[in-house]
Amino acid sequence: MSVKAKKHLGQHFLTDENIARKIVEGLSFEGYNDIMEVGPGMGVLTKYLLEKDHKTYLAEIDNESIEYLKNNYSKITQDNFVGDFLKQDFGFIQREQIAIIGNFPYNISSQILFKIIDHYDIIPEMVGMFQKEVAERTAAVPRTKDYGILSVLVQAYYDVSYLFTVHENVFNPPPKVKSGVIKLTRNPKEGLAGNEILFKQIVKTGFNQRRKKLSNALKPLNIPENLKDHIFLDKRAEELSVLDFIAFTQLWKESL
Repeated sequence: MSVKAKKHLGQHFLTDENIARKIVEGLSFEGYNDIMEVGPGMGVLTKYLLEKDHKTYLAEIDNESIEYLKNNYSKITQDNFVGDFLKQDFGFIQREQIAIIGNFPYNISSQILFKIIDHYDIIPEMVGMFQKEVAERTAAVPRTKDYGILSVLVQAYYDVSYLFTVHENVFNPPPKVKSGVIKLTRNPKEGLAGNEILFKQIVKTGFNQRRKKLSNALKPLNIPENLKDHIFLDKRAEELSVLDFIAFTQLWKESL
């Protein structure tokens, strides 16, 4: 018995055990007692997680996968399942720390990253497989074509490491694109606390017209008068580092 991959759920089941083991080995297993796997499918990662001393939660919405996992892994019971990852409030771990891992459905990959950011206070690290393009954008550095909103927002809270690329032929069914595995390690930058909303507004607005200088791109936000001659405004969004955006947000907040 196996699980039929469902297109509407973005399911592509990893079939290579060595890659599965490498993904799990990307986690440090330090500083937290709980792990949540997103989209376990038929358990190719799950089996290696169950070998650890950590409690494993499974965020799965496919009933066929849930039944398969319960029937094929003796350590898994209904208590391991927590439903839709994007709807989690993580209340069941009582504000302790939990790591995230998964071969993530490509159709919700950005939403998964933003969900992790929203709960960075309890998620110290993540190792996950994304569409290669999304993985590269998340890990991108300034002055490159991949550097954008996703890069800055994620890297404001986490150090990002691009671990390795995965070929299409190790999935069933094979996706039409290559995949990339990345690791996020929490490192909230100083100065962001209390400024998160303004920070996101500046980053998103700045990149919405990425070919324009920030003096023009940020006009919709009504740039404070005393910042209109700031050196950053003479640059494009892709030229500013994450720390530049954070520093500029602090100056903006102080000007209000």
